[in-house]
Parts: sequence; C-alpha cells; structure tokens
Amino acid sequence: MANHKSAVKRAKQNETRKLRNRSTKSAMKTAIKKVYAAKAEGTENAVEIFQSAQSVIAKAAKKGILHKNTAARKTSRLAKHLNRDADAA
Repeated sequence: MANHKSAVKRAKQNETRKLRNRSTKSAMKTAIKKVYAAKAEGTENAVEIFQSAQSVIAKAAKKGILHKNTAARKTSRLAKHLNRDADAA
C-alpha cells in the first residue's frame, strides 16, 4: 500500500480511471458485437448500428483509452465485415 500522501491520492486516481476506462471499453465491445449481430440477422439498420459503433470507438481513441491506429483498425475491420456480402449482391 502507498505510504506517502501523494501516493495514496495517485492510487485513488488510478482506481477511478481504471473503472472509467473499463466501462468505456465494455461499451465499445458491446457496440461492436451489435454490428456483428445486426449483420448476421440481416437487419436493415445495420449501417446505423455501425455508425454508432464507429462513434464509440472514435470517442475511446479520443479519450486515450485506445491508440488511434487501433481505433482505425477496428473501424476498418467492422466496415469490411459489413460490406463483405454487399459487394457480391
């Protein structure tokens, strides 16, 4: 456990940030899963679900929870997955 007053404060801040980051990451993963589920079901609003997931991913990158290249890669793969069968049709 931390011995200095500043170290105690830093430990509290780290815990708070960890919980906030975990919440954001969880929301991002859920949004991504919704895109895959919408694509599998063939729903018509899959594009809107993708756009909301893209927004969540971008916000996570903006907050520093994800690296910007990681966010770009996730978005790119989602878009590629969404358009995979649309090109054949």
